[in-house]
Amino acid sequence: MLPIVDFENSFAVAAFVQARLRAMYPAAGDAWLQQLFNDINSLFAGRDPAYAGNDLRYHDLRHTLMAVVCMTVLLEGRHAAGDGVPLAARDFELAIAGVLLHDTGYLKLKSDTDGTGAKYTFCHILRSCSFAASFLPKLGATDVEIEKVLSAINCTGPNSEISRLHFRDPVSRFVGCALATADYLAQLSDPQYPDKLGHLFREFRESDDFTHVPAERRVFRSENDLICRTPGFWVNFVKPKLNSDLQAVYRYLARPFPAGRNAYLEAVDANLATIDRMITGINSGVR
Repeated sequence: MLPIVDFENSFAVAAFVQARLRAMYPAAGDAWLQQLFNDINSLFAGRDPAYAGNDLRYHDLRHTLMAVVCMTVLLEGRHAAGDGVPLAARDFELAIAGVLLHDTGYLKLKSDTDGTGAKYTFCHILRSCSFAASFLPKLGATDVEIEKVLSAINCTGPNSEISRLHFRDPVSRFVGCALATADYLAQLSDPQYPDKLGHLFREFRESDDFTHVPAERRVFRSENDLICRTPGFWVNFVKPKLNSDLQAVYRYLARPFPAGRNAYLEAVDANLATIDRMITGINSGVR
């Protein structure tokens, strides 16, 4: 079972993260994380002077918060395992900042009244990095810390090859792999994932319309096409990427580590079983 947290409530997720921070680093304070969560909550709700609220139904605040929880569980697992170079409390904070900011590129300026943030799908990572670079100094982040957050966000692109990216240190590389892993698994493990595939298709369609991609070059022809290709996306793309390019850091989600059950992978399997039934309905003409 996934962690029992209200994924619609940023304050509940903030409390979950802060509790893990205190357990892992008893001497650490949580004021910086609290401010970070407060600011992101206001941003996604549209209370920022410059930015409109998140208006997507797939890449929404729930997705971001689920990725935050997944990242937290992963960091907690690695800390308990004692593998590799230890992460300091500040590394933990910056990792959470990366997750909270990784999809801010979907947000529109309030002056942008055309369509939704989905139109920025294929440039949202660049926009997320740009936003993070202007946002983090307000929280007192140093240039080096900002560089670390941006390198982690850059790892979330589906075409990003982590093995080819430059990182300042091994901890930064691990955090980048962890962020990309949490991004994928948060989506695919969400109990709402099968029902949200239609929203995902409409985001892709709006992006294609915005960038004038001709019909014959679009990745998905219809909502049903996306649904039918989702199991292959997991088997042929996500799983190999998690295991190789992202260095199988998902193993730190196992409880107990290293041979315990991985609730995230089990949730993905359950969703894929549901999607298989949806595909059967599509093929039989029921859907």
